[in-house]
Amino acid sequence: MTEFIPPGTQFFALPSPFAMKRGGALHGARMAYETWGTLNAARDNAILILTGLSPDAHAASSEANPEPGWWDAMVGPDKPIDTNRWFVVCTNSLGSCKGSTGPASLNPDTGERYRLAFPELSIEDGANAAFEVVKGLGIERLACLIGNSMGGMVALAYLALHPGSARTHINISGATRALPFSIAIRSLQREAIRLDPQWDHGNYNDETHYPEAGMRMARKLGVITYRSALEWDGRFGRVRLDSDRREDEEPFGLEFEVESYLEGHARRFVRRFDPNCYLYLSRSMDWFDLAEHGNGTVETALGRIRVERALAIGVQTDILFPLQQQEEIAHGLGAAGASAGFLPLPSPQGHDAFLVDIARFGPAVRDFLSAA
Repeated sequence: MTEFIPPGTQFFALPSPFAMKRGGALHGARMAYETWGTLNAARDNAILILTGLSPDAHAASSEANPEPGWWDAMVGPDKPIDTNRWFVVCTNSLGSCKGSTGPASLNPDTGERYRLAFPELSIEDGANAAFEVVKGLGIERLACLIGNSMGGMVALAYLALHPGSARTHINISGATRALPFSIAIRSLQREAIRLDPQWDHGNYNDETHYPEAGMRMARKLGVITYRSALEWDGRFGRVRLDSDRREDEEPFGLEFEVESYLEGHARRFVRRFDPNCYLYLSRSMDWFDLAEHGNGTVETALGRIRVERALAIGVQTDILFPLQQQEEIAHGLGAAGASAGFLPLPSPQGHDAFLVDIARFGPAVRDFLSAA
């Protein structure tokens, strides 16, 4: 089991013990984060970015790490999230393997990796951990809280648990709860990992005993849902692999370009993300229900969130976090008194559009922040 920590990562020590929603506590835990720009004297120009399941805190290049970040086209000088104006913070999710404490981290009580001894992880735990980082940086109120995908869930929990902690909010392809289709897909992903004999109830290692087949299948299932049928058709069609790229000696081996793409994507992912961390983070999304913070209804929970302005952005081709979920967020925040907008974008790239379709997402985010 390995943690994958980018150069330039900074660390914040969480309060110890750090209580977890579903029971148990972490001792000596930490959060990984990076920052860009300068915090002004009033400490009121801070933006926090909360990520999806797999990204690290390296959202953009920096002096400490000049490698492009996962949102490099969005964050930086004169970019939509303009670091000439904003002090930007991006945290790695609690439970991840990219620097924040998670199942791949050492348990200080035993000196061994947590593995499945890590406490049950909730979206709310991630929200509270991110809140501690912001508070530790001396920021009482964020200028804007931005959450992408799973980070959109974490952002809603953050705002529900810490009223008044942000002036504005951008929720990108997020949701107040997981829908049955999303739960079903993630359940299959977890099953693929758990049924790999090399997983061995979480007791694998990176060298000789690693659930590579399970992780490959989990990643392929994920990638299929991150994009849309429209993109698959336009990008690959029914193009077959050249004969020298086919696995002729393998019965039912790869034959189409789309199969080769998924295989390459999966192989780049395995051994770059810890399987147990994947299981924990995946399940935390299925468990999340903002209604728990509103006497059993999402409407009440959203009505208790107090932000001045909000924007919920979705993608028409997103099958994992469909448009009605972002529309629900905008409607609920608007009913609570926020100036809230809902922006459905016609990107063909599905759930992953916010990572690649900068031509559509960039202007929307820039315009919202310019009005702040």
